[in-house]
Amino acid sequence: MQHHDIKALNERIEEESQFIDAILTEVRKVMVGQREMIDRLLIGLLADGHVLLEGVPGLAKTTAVKALADSIHADFHRLQFTPDLLPADLIGTMIYQQKDSTFTVKKGPIFANLILADEINRAPAKVQSALLEAMQERQVTIGEKSYPLEAPFLVLATQNPIEQEGTYPLPEAQVDRFMLKLKIEYPSRDEELAILRRITQTRLPTIQPVVDTSAILQARETMRIIYMDEKIEHYIVDLVLATRNPEGYGLPDLSHLIEYGASPRATIFLALAAKAHAFLHRRGYVTPEDVRAIGLDVLRHRVIVSYEAEAEETSSEDILQKIFNTIEVP
Repeated sequence: MQHHDIKALNERIEEESQFIDAILTEVRKVMVGQREMIDRLLIGLLADGHVLLEGVPGLAKTTAVKALADSIHADFHRLQFTPDLLPADLIGTMIYQQKDSTFTVKKGPIFANLILADEINRAPAKVQSALLEAMQERQVTIGEKSYPLEAPFLVLATQNPIEQEGTYPLPEAQVDRFMLKLKIEYPSRDEELAILRRITQTRLPTIQPVVDTSAILQARETMRIIYMDEKIEHYIVDLVLATRNPEGYGLPDLSHLIEYGASPRATIFLALAAKAHAFLHRRGYVTPEDVRAIGLDVLRHRVIVSYEAEAEETSSEDILQKIFNTIEVP
């Protein structure tokens, strides 16, 4: 790509990304810190990829998703997942009309632009499957007819890692549908103090919608034409292949720790997420830093560790860190 083309693309991105600042201003009215989580939610929104947030209760996962949804002129539904939920509660069902002896479709809450699937691991497998099918196919079948889900359609799911009782852990193969899996950490001391003061001293302000879905769909189109050099494409492929064949990349000590490496879906999502990261930073080209910044969130749930790794208390993050430190950066 020519220098003047990149300059023109930078200018276009500068113009089309104005709404990012507007969203951040609104979200910060209720959020303290957690900038990385908010950035990742925006990357999911730009790259059209669903996001799974994992963290102990009380870390503002739900607040962040709700704040993001409130800042957009879009349909938003929050679904509190429980063990007695049925697929029909999610996708809808056929209702019999006695008056004229016909069936009509009653669409479920999944027909929205933004879905918050709160505590997704509390719902049984049938409900999880119904949601994950809708995430993948972008459509829902009720009776004999399929209904497309209107774009943008984004699922932001939360799960609590500390309780196992009464939960149904998502199967690894299904977690792969999420573009990003975020690990949400505790706030710093200063952030905690700011949270205490903000929540106890004042009434939280109302978030105003500052962007409509057409601007988001336009940004998605622009994000896809962000320039990615061939060297960075090779870097992404090498990172993913190193999870499948560590010996080939000078990491023989990782072979017995990895049960399954990342799938080609990881390669696609890593490239798209890196482009979205560049868009957030108002750039018309991808740098290796974009790939490294988002790499762990794209890959951590796609590398399945072996029993040996569990016995040695080695996590997928530890393995990925070694891969990132070994593969040569272009």
